[in-house]
Amino acid sequence: MKNRAFRYIDACRAEMLDLWREIVNMESGSDNIEGVNALADKLLGAFADAGARTRKIEFENAGSIALGVFPGGEKPPVLLSGHMDTVFKSGEVEKRPFTVRDGIAYGPGVLDMKGGIVAALFVARALKVAGYDERPIKLLFAGDEENAHRNSRAADVFMKEAEGCAAAFNCETGSIDNSVVVARKGMANFKVVVHGVAAHAGGDPERGRSAILEMAHKIIDLQSLTQRGEGTTLNVGTIEGGTVVNAVPGRCEIAVDVRFVDPSVLPKLKTRVDDVLAKTYVDGTTTELVDFAPRFQAMNTTAGVEKLFALWKEASEENGFGTPAPVLSGGSSDAAYLVLAGVPTLCATGVKGGKNHSPEEYAVVDSLFERAKLIIATILKLDALDA
Repeated sequence: MKNRAFRYIDACRAEMLDLWREIVNMESGSDNIEGVNALADKLLGAFADAGARTRKIEFENAGSIALGVFPGGEKPPVLLSGHMDTVFKSGEVEKRPFTVRDGIAYGPGVLDMKGGIVAALFVARALKVAGYDERPIKLLFAGDEENAHRNSRAADVFMKEAEGCAAAFNCETGSIDNSVVVARKGMANFKVVVHGVAAHAGGDPERGRSAILEMAHKIIDLQSLTQRGEGTTLNVGTIEGGTVVNAVPGRCEIAVDVRFVDPSVLPKLKTRVDDVLAKTYVDGTTTELVDFAPRFQAMNTTAGVEKLFALWKEASEENGFGTPAPVLSGGSSDAAYLVLAGVPTLCATGVKGGKNHSPEEYAVVDSLFERAKLIIATILKLDALDA
């Protein structure tokens, strides 16, 4: 059965590449709801054509979720998941459409994670053609992962659809070094706003109270809250302030990213942030904390995750795909919700490449076919999870 499925992947290389090209060239930034929904419709049609039952889960202010279920036997299902949205604004495809040069594919979302979508679909198709009918296979792709589902209930949907599955493969961006993610940090965000007093920088500077100067002190204090030993980091990612160069700035705002391994650190961290913000360096300024909240849960390495990784490693070595290493990633993903649902999950099982979220994002073309085969080979070993 494995050999039949592998031969199918080999026979479909051109078709897989064509689909990859087509969906990369569809604009689907997280804020482009119409574009995401168009991609969802495209995928739902492809799922249905391959024999899946399909469902589109819609949200008022976010891109839809595309769900396809390929029927199978009585054993618990397998879930292949990910997201359809990208971090790029509309117009990026026109500037740099899908291109292949020397075995490397380029384009917005080519790695993160439209290649993984193609691999997942053809895993399901190859297994069906090969006669696999032991388990249903679910395909589940969100439309707003890159903005942490801020306007949807996608996390709840992922947990509900994962419930009772034997295993899950989140087909996120794979690493060139062949590693696979068995744990991920969670993510929280918050904003800080400093209100000062605007004034003419030349004619009346003494009356001014610089919000930017006050924020500069607070940025240093906030960054110092990083505790690398416990896996907690803070990053001041954006700053906005002032109006013109010859005015003392009356307002400044920053956005801060927090990554954590253990969610129990967040209440203590929030207290430390409050302490930082309570201190005033520039008299006459005031500071407010806005929306301190977790956006993604952490993905934990459970016993089930460890067993599934062992099967993945075995399948990779048996089929000549190398020896993978299990890694903790600082990036967050929906794999966390699959583990929270009690499902053994591996993440970063999609195509391999690098520089995602940048104009230099790239993916190794041959890894599209390799990863599809490796997922197939691991699915065929899933009975060993219960051993």
